This record gives sequence, structure tokens and C-alpha cells, in this order.
Amino acid sequence: MATACLRSLAVISLLVGAQAARSGTGLSANPIRRVVTMLEMMQKKVSEEGEKDKSLFEKFQCWCKNGASGLGATITEAEAKIPQVQSSLDEATAQLGQLDKDLTDHRQNRADAKDALAQAAKLREKEAAAFLKESSDDKANIAALSKAITALEKGVGGSFLQTPTAAAVRRLTVSMELSSTDRDALASFLSQGEGYVPQSGQIIGILKQMKDTMEQELAEIEEAEEKAKADYEALVAAKEKEVKSNTKAIEVKLGRHGQTGVKIVALNEDLEDTTKSLNEDKKFLADLDSNCAKKKAEFEVVQKTRADELLAIAETIKILNDDDALELFKKTLPSPSLLQTRASGKEVRRQALRALAAHGRRSADPRLDFLALALRGKKVSFDKVLAMIDDMVALLGKEQVSDAKKKTYCKAELDKSEDSKKELDLAVSDLGKAVEDAKGTISTLTEEVAALEKGIKDLDTSVAEATEDRKEEHAHYQETRAADSAAKEVLKMATNRLQKFYNPALYKPPPKRELSAEDRIYENFGGTVPEPPAPSFLQQTTRDSGRVAPPPPPQAFEAYAKKGQENTGVLELVNMLVADLDKEMQEMEVEEKDAQAEYEQLVADSAAKRVADSKAIEEKESAKADLEGEVQKMALEKKSKLKEAMATAMTIRDLHSECDWLLANFEARKEARDGEVDSLTNAKAVLSGADYSLVQTVRAHFRGVVH
Repeated sequence: MATACLRSLAVISLLVGAQAARSGTGLSANPIRRVVTMLEMMQKKVSEEGEKDKSLFEKFQCWCKNGASGLGATITEAEAKIPQVQSSLDEATAQLGQLDKDLTDHRQNRADAKDALAQAAKLREKEAAAFLKESSDDKANIAALSKAITALEKGVGGSFLQTPTAAAVRRLTVSMELSSTDRDALASFLSQGEGYVPQSGQIIGILKQMKDTMEQELAEIEEAEEKAKADYEALVAAKEKEVKSNTKAIEVKLGRHGQTGVKIVALNEDLEDTTKSLNEDKKFLADLDSNCAKKKAEFEVVQKTRADELLAIAETIKILNDDDALELFKKTLPSPSLLQTRASGKEVRRQALRALAAHGRRSADPRLDFLALALRGKKVSFDKVLAMIDDMVALLGKEQVSDAKKKTYCKAELDKSEDSKKELDLAVSDLGKAVEDAKGTISTLTEEVAALEKGIKDLDTSVAEATEDRKEEHAHYQETRAADSAAKEVLKMATNRLQKFYNPALYKPPPKRELSAEDRIYENFGGTVPEPPAPSFLQQTTRDSGRVAPPPPPQAFEAYAKKGQENTGVLELVNMLVADLDKEMQEMEVEEKDAQAEYEQLVADSAAKRVADSKAIEEKESAKADLEGEVQKMALEKKSKLKEAMATAMTIRDLHSECDWLLANFEARKEARDGEVDSLTNAKAVLSGADYSLVQTVRAHFRGVVH
């Protein structure tokens, strides 16, 4: 809208300027045609600007559409992905809970199996001890019974009763289940001593029966012992199998537990990142829609304003190109400038009216006519004439005082207005220069902000590249260090192996591997704990893919001799290699620390610079915003000053219109009044009886001065 106003002012200025240019010299070409041409140029420029703005707006709309479409697809994809990730996360969490429960169950089952094994072992020990005691007692009793039977059969029962074996038989008589008759017979035999014959056959039978019973009991407990051992072994085998099965299940599910835990962490991070990206995309889409809608509304306002401007220009051209207007211009254009003619005509009419009024006052005033009539001898009282002369003199004096006051007023007002006009013009010029300077500063600040933003972007890129380089360097350091450590271990293994052969006293057997509690239990129950993996080598010996004919048999070997001297050289070389590896690892460690310190310093410096540049951008943006506000304020002030200057110019023009004639004719009017006063004074003197010839001389002299 402001642009339209400025263009309208420009049109007016062009019209006025064109007419002003014609005022002095006349027109060699049709000025209306020039005005129309200028309007057509303005119309073309406005249309071109409209096409340019339309093209830019269409590109902006395309960007809005593509951006909204891309963001919409991304948001749709994220919204579809989040439930899937959440479902996978819930499933993985449930799996982890089930694995925890399964691990608890397997550990409890393994612990129960181990407890069962321990209890079975204790019970087996008790059973074995009881069997050993009972079988030993039975065997001792059988042996005692066998000796007693043999002694009785040989007829040496008396001497047998004196042996410790007889005491064992006596105890059996009490402890075994026997009939009262048999127990009494045995008791009588054992108490009679030597010479007891009548019932020897009966005693032998009882003893043999007791022996058979004891042997049968021994066989039964031995059979029970064998069965108990078999049951124990079966139980141990089953429980060991259960322990191994639970241990294997624990190992497998621990691996799955770790994988599931890693999966849950990854899913949580994925869910968090996706949710964060979705929120950011939604916010960006909302901002995009708002900005695009705002720009669309602004463009519609601009288009409407431009259409109004084009309509105004077109209607102006139509007015100027109208047949009646052209005909009117043909009539008026050959004469001097229309504006100048109108202005000069008014001034001339004003001056003519003043001249007529002055002439009327000098010659057509009734009082002057009365005076003339009186001088011609009309019958009018001289007293009245003298009074009228005095009135005329007083009136002329008042007019002179009024002209003097108005002259002073005009000079003062003209000086004041012209000074004010100069000050306003200077203020407008200064404001215009200040606006241009501010715009230049704004442009500089914009370039500086763009440079700082580009610097921040380049700085971020450099930090990212440095981070990737640091990661690669650290990974290379770890790989190289691991390779060097493995090489050292291999060299030490090689040295130790050579020492085993060449210098057995210096050979160091490998330390026994420390087992975990679970591995020890697993090994105790018959399991074989796998050895740790051997160090892997990057380069393996390759086999020949093609085979050739075998070489001829070598020369028969001689007596073998150890290569002690060569071994010494090899060991020295190996030690040198180990020392070189140690030195290389130490240098690598120092370089790694230095590189890490340099990287951390770079990151810290970059962060500090980024903060400083960001702060500088904020300050420059703030300064830019302040300057833009100042530019707008100064533009409004300039417009106000320009309007005030135009008003002052109009005031000066009005003052010139009002005062120029008075200032130019002030002295002449004063002299004329003085002449009139002299004439009236002379007339009064004559009427009062002065010498007529003297009065005539004075009047002739006055006429000569006036003319």
C-alpha cells in the first residue's frame, strides 16, 4: 500500500514537473503523451513485478506442498512404526520376563537336584556303613558258629568253650530268635563245659540251623546292599543328567537373556528416537502450514493491492486517452502552461482589483468628488470640506500604519517559514541518508549472520569429521594393540616351547585354568569344561591347491644334534621382537592419549566457538531487528517531515501571494499617500486663506516630483 502511495505521488510530481517545465519555454511535444507513456511504463513494471512475485509464490507454494507431503509421509510412517516398535518392545519385555522365570526355575531345579544328590550321598554313606557293620557281624557270627560246629564234631567242645568264639555264640543265643527248648539246650551246653556229651548231636543241629539262618540273612542284606548301590547310581546318573540339562539350559537362556536385553535397549532407543522425530516433524509441519498460510494471505493482499494499482493506472490512462480529453488538450496545449496561466491570471486579477480599488480610492472616492466640486466652486461649506480633508489625512495615516505593520509581519513570517522549510528539507535529507545507512548496516549484518551461520555449519561438519576420524583412529589403535598383544603372547609361547626342548629348566608350564563355581560343579559331575579359544591369527598357513610329484628321497639322516647355538640366536631375535612390540605399544599408547587429548580440546574449542558465534548471531539479529525498527520509525518520521515541509511550502506560497504586491509597492504607495496628504494640506491651506500662487507653486513642484 505504501508503494502505491509513493507511485501516486511520483505521478503527481511528474505531472507538476512536466507542467512546470513548460511554463518557461513552451512544449515541443505533447506532454500528455509523455504522461501516458510514463503511466504505461509504470503499468508494465508493476505487471512484471507481479509476474515475478507470482513465480516466486508458485515456487514457494510448491515447496510448501512438497514439504508438507514429505513430512506427512514421514509422520504417517512414524505413526505406523511406533505401534510396531511398541508391540515388539512389549513382546521382548514379556520374553525377558519369561526368561527370568525360566532361569529362576532352572536354577532352582539344579539346586534341588544338587541337594538331592547330597542327601542321597549322605543316605548312601549311612546305608553302606550299616551294611558293613551288619555284614561284618553276620560274617563273624557265621565264622563263630562254623568253629563251634567243627569243635563239637571233633569232640573238643570243652576246649572250644574256653575260646572267645564261644562268647560270640553265647551272645547269639540271646540275640537270635530261637525256641525256648533250643535256647535252653544251647545255654546248658555253653554252661556245662567240657565233658558235655549227651546232647552234642542236638547242639550241632541247632548250631547248623543258626548258621544257615545267619547265612541266609547275610545273603539278604548283601542283595539289599547291591540293590541300594544300583538305585543310588541310577539316582546319581539321573540327577547329574538333570544338573547338566539345567546348566545347559541356563547357559542357553542366559545368552538369549542378554540378546533380549540388548534388543529391548535398541527398541527403547528406536521408540524414543521415533517418538521424538514424530513430535519434531509434527511441530515443523504445523509451523510450515502456518507460515505457508500466512504467506498466502500476504500474497493475496499484495495481489489485491497490485490489482488496485494497475486498475488505477489503467483508469488514469483511459481518462487521459479519452477523445473529449484529447480534444480539450489540443485546445489548451498550444498556449502557455495551464497551471502557470491559471496562477498568473489569478495574480493579475488580484493586482488589477487592487489597482482599481486604489484608483477608485484616489479618483472615484465621493469625498474627493465632493472636494473637487467644492474647488470648482460648488456651494459646499468650507468647514465641511476642511473636516473631510482632516478625515482623509487621518485615514491615509491609518492605511500607512497598517501597510507598515503588514510589511513587518510578511517579512517575519516569510523568514520564519523559509527557515522552517530549510530545516525540514535538511531533516528529510538527513533521515533519508540515515535510512540508507541503516539499510546498508542491515545488509552488512545479514551478510555477517549468514557468514556466522555458515561458519557454525562448517564447524559442526568439521567436528563430525574429526569424531569419525577419532573413532577410526581409536579402533585402529585397539586392533593394532590387540594384534601386538596377541603377537607377544605367541612369541612368548614360542619361546617357552623352545625352552621346554632346549632349556627344560627355564620352561614354565601353563597355569591351571581358574574355573567358575558352575564350571567346577559341572566338572565334578563328570562334565568336560571346554578350553578357552586360542588366539586367532590374521594369517594362516595355506595349503597348496595343486600337488606335484614327490621329490626324490633325501639323504639318510645322521645322528641328531640339538641346535643349541641356533636356538640362542632365535631366542635373542624373539626377545628383540618382543622389545620392539613393547616399544611400539608404548608409543601407540602415548600417541593415542595425545590424539584423544587433542580431539577433546578440539571439541571443547569448537563448542566454545559455536557458543560465541551463536551469541554473536543473536546479538546481530537483535541489532538488525532494532535497526529495522529504527528504519521504519525514520521512514515514518521522514514521511511526516516531508508532509510538514509540503505544508510549509504551501504556507510560503500563500504568504508570497498575499505579501509580494505589498512589499513590491510599499514605497510607491507611501509616496502616493504622502502626495495626497500634501495636496490635502495645500488645499486646506488655500481654503484657510493661504496665498494661491504659493499653493500653485507647491502643487506644480509636487506634480514634478510625482511624475
